[in-house]
Amino acid sequence: MENPLLLFPQLNISAPKDKGYYKKAVMKEEPQKAGKAGTKQKRNRLSLLLQKPEFHEEDHLGKPGNLPKAASSVSPEEAVKWGESFDKLLSEKAGLDAFTKFLKTEFSEENIEFWIACEDYKKSKSAHELLPKAKTIFETFIQKDAPKEVNLDFHTKEVTSQSMGQPGRSTFEAAQSTVYRLMEQDSYPRFLRSAPYLGMLQGRAPARAPLRRRSRSFTVSDFKGARPNPALW
Repeated sequence: MENPLLLFPQLNISAPKDKGYYKKAVMKEEPQKAGKAGTKQKRNRLSLLLQKPEFHEEDHLGKPGNLPKAASSVSPEEAVKWGESFDKLLSEKAGLDAFTKFLKTEFSEENIEFWIACEDYKKSKSAHELLPKAKTIFETFIQKDAPKEVNLDFHTKEVTSQSMGQPGRSTFEAAQSTVYRLMEQDSYPRFLRSAPYLGMLQGRAPARAPLRRRSRSFTVSDFKGARPNPALW
């Protein structure tokens, strides 16, 4: 019987390691080990990345310039001024930020986002900037089935739609005034009764407000008896 080592040289454990078949076996193992190590490193990097605080921060309505004052640093005296009028609340960066957070708990933040977009639109420095901004605002907040459609009466929506042919700085004035009035007479009183605002009046850092179901959408007809102040428009 012939020597089995001659028939099956791979059984010869004493053979030199520079043989072709040995190198081939090692080359097959090394890519597998490298692949497993690379996958493990990717998982470790992803795990560290997800642990960074910036991946867990809530979205805020960011604007260029100074960030709004943190709600916990608002003095009771400043919070009292917010209760004097809706205009004073929105004129303060900290007040605007607090009111925006409150509207998010009511799932109606599209109203304040539309108002802010209109304020930015009116500050456009040239007519060249108006057209793209007007198109974005109209498609986002006003047109039928827009992703953040605000509640406007038929006449206001029609007037705004017609002015889109040649938008000017006053294109969204009627719509912005309507949304302003709805927030002032609907959301603003509830904000003044909310736990975060009452806590600021007492000098306490506001706790996270619980989410509530979207309230019934009000229309202009709900406030026919109201007397709007043109000076705020």
